[in-house]
Amino acid sequence: MTGTPTVARSPPALIPPAGPTPGGTLPLSSIDKMVTALVNLIQVFPPSSLSAARDDQGAAVSAMRNGFARALVPYYPVAGRVAPSGLAVDCTGEGIWFVEADASCALADVDDLDSCPLLIPAELLLPLPPAGEKLDGFILMAQATRFTCGGFAVGISFSHAVFDGQGAAQFLRTVGELARGLPATSVVPVWDRDVFPDPPTSPPQQQLTEFRFVTQVADISAERIARVKDKFKQAAATSTGEGCSTFDAVTAVLFKCRALALAAALPDDAEVGVGFAAGTRHLLRGVLPAVDGYYGSCVYLACFTRTSRAVREAALAELVGAVRVAKDAVAPRRLGFDEVHYGFGVPGYVFPFDDHANFVGMVYYVRPPAPRRGGLRVVLRCVEEPHAAVFAAELAKFA
Repeated sequence: MTGTPTVARSPPALIPPAGPTPGGTLPLSSIDKMVTALVNLIQVFPPSSLSAARDDQGAAVSAMRNGFARALVPYYPVAGRVAPSGLAVDCTGEGIWFVEADASCALADVDDLDSCPLLIPAELLLPLPPAGEKLDGFILMAQATRFTCGGFAVGISFSHAVFDGQGAAQFLRTVGELARGLPATSVVPVWDRDVFPDPPTSPPQQQLTEFRFVTQVADISAERIARVKDKFKQAAATSTGEGCSTFDAVTAVLFKCRALALAAALPDDAEVGVGFAAGTRHLLRGVLPAVDGYYGSCVYLACFTRTSRAVREAALAELVGAVRVAKDAVAPRRLGFDEVHYGFGVPGYVFPFDDHANFVGMVYYVRPPAPRRGGLRVVLRCVEEPHAAVFAAELAKFA
């Protein structure tokens, strides 16, 4: 490839439901209303059995569009808009904005979208509505970008007011099933947001501090993870003798490395914490008609805190144990974006793109691209530029 890669986009087009859908207004739950931002992610599909011919790729995108149209019938609220009040969804049946695009290069020319920073701007791979349309009410948008090798990148933007991550993945899996010609969805969607009663009083508004987090990516090998697990098991041998999960081990490593990176910026007695969103769908069995079909926000924030000095000086096994205790009452979540199959195979790689989220440090655990399978990739936005190099150096000791 010569020159800078480009992406040519078609004008955004609405995909309405493939059949009649109910109108009216549906309320959002108290949990839905807590986080209302748009969430962005990109699914990378390596070349499949499809040829790189534009006709073949065009047919695949056409099937994908049909999958969205069919999925919007049972998921009819997604074809609507979040009401201006932010408290409900207006079931207008307008549909979702969909963009087709063509990149001037092969995926291999941009490192299969595996590098950080990306060799092609993520903004070019994410959907935008037509000029003049406000983003406030949109529930989901999609962009399918064809690469010259026959691969695809599918950019998704969804409203966290209507979906949590697990719910959005459930919807996209349904799109894939219907795009591949299945006669019906494997999971029947459930709205039922009224099972979460509104709290008697609104939580107080908090003043948030905006940071300038930098995006970093690290691959932690399976061997390194196994070593942390072994250390915890040895430390626990005299008590419970229990093991720990990959999530426990990696979260403890990140917590310690970040504390070490911020050592010069925080006093020893500064309180630092780690929190993670855990799924609570299992607690709704017997409350919802079908828990598996619920696609609204259904998460609980598990967390624990220590002083900065305590985290820096703690044995890693001790921090692993603290993570385990914090998550004991809730269920870990596997979202499932890497299981979506629109008709050209499952993604080789899925990653978030939320560079606008600068109020809370974030870490995303993702499945590494195929050549690095076996370990875990973490996409990090939790330190600012002055501390990024030290954080990366500390993390490299475990990678």
